[in-house]
Amino acid sequence: MSRFWSPVVRDLTPYVPGEQPKIAKLIKLNTNEHPFPPSPRVVEAIRAELGDDGARLRLYPDPNADLLKNAIAARYGVSAREVFVGNGSDEVLAHAFLALLKHDAPILFPDITYSFYPVYCGLYGVDHVAVPLAADFSIDPADYIDREVKPGGIIFPNPNAPTGRLLTVDAVERIVTANADCVVVVDEAYIDFGGESAIPLTQKHDNLLVIHTLSKSRSLAGLRVGFAVGHPDLIEALERVKNSFNSYPLDRLAIVGAVAAIEDEAYFQQCCAAVIASRESLVGQLAELGFDVLPSAANFIFARHPQRDAGELAQALRAEHIIVRHFRQPRIDQFLRITVGSDAQCSSLINTLHRLLA
Repeated sequence: MSRFWSPVVRDLTPYVPGEQPKIAKLIKLNTNEHPFPPSPRVVEAIRAELGDDGARLRLYPDPNADLLKNAIAARYGVSAREVFVGNGSDEVLAHAFLALLKHDAPILFPDITYSFYPVYCGLYGVDHVAVPLAADFSIDPADYIDREVKPGGIIFPNPNAPTGRLLTVDAVERIVTANADCVVVVDEAYIDFGGESAIPLTQKHDNLLVIHTLSKSRSLAGLRVGFAVGHPDLIEALERVKNSFNSYPLDRLAIVGAVAAIEDEAYFQQCCAAVIASRESLVGQLAELGFDVLPSAANFIFARHPQRDAGELAQALRAEHIIVRHFRQPRIDQFLRITVGSDAQCSSLINTLHRLLA
């Protein structure tokens, strides 16, 4: 620690992103990246924006990213006033913590969930209560209803991460309706791989904010684009924070690339369907190897083998140049989170596991 650090920095426990190792011939199944490239229209749009000499890059992008907001609004049947965009969903989430979740009462989120949430609480001084998942690792809506102390806000991923378990839209609405005096943030990073989005509920509930990313189902993890949909009052709060932090979170290439990805609906649906089919095949093959696999509506699965230590198995796979995610956390330290890769990658994983478990 340096004597120049502020107390906030000294007390932080930073988020640890998924490893990006530089290993030759690596099968990378640890960060939930899409196995397919983005829509060809994305590449075309970026090339067109660059032009022959890249002269447009000398100009600032549109600080409001109106082109992208309009595309998102058209795709989801909302108005552009109900859309906020940012540099990946992590930035959108960060702004939501500061703009909408920092109140006198603690916020609620699951005890096993996206590990950035407690980091944001530490960064912004937001009190929180971790609500235990049910025994089957599902989120029980009843745990967020009629609590003795009214929360300052609620946030959870749907499907949850790293478990992959899904809440129905009706279950989400129960939580939103029962907590009308605070904001409920639903983080839908993985919803396109098997769930129904809660975005339509934003037309009925002014306390609901739904956050998406283009990193997963749109194959744009390298472009860094996320967005939120909610009542215009919620969006205005996010805009006020954003314009007090960074007026230009999305560059010119990210804006046009994201628009192209949003507008190519056929390619999007085709790729999501392929990932879902691969996931179901992988689940079946892992079950045949003796793994217990949680139900997943995401582009990853959460599995454990009753006869093998998860940490040791992760290391054995790494020695074979296959990287999966192991969380050293109570209740889930015997699980591995495995990204659904290409069919070839999944086959290599299964073949390797056959040998390691023999």
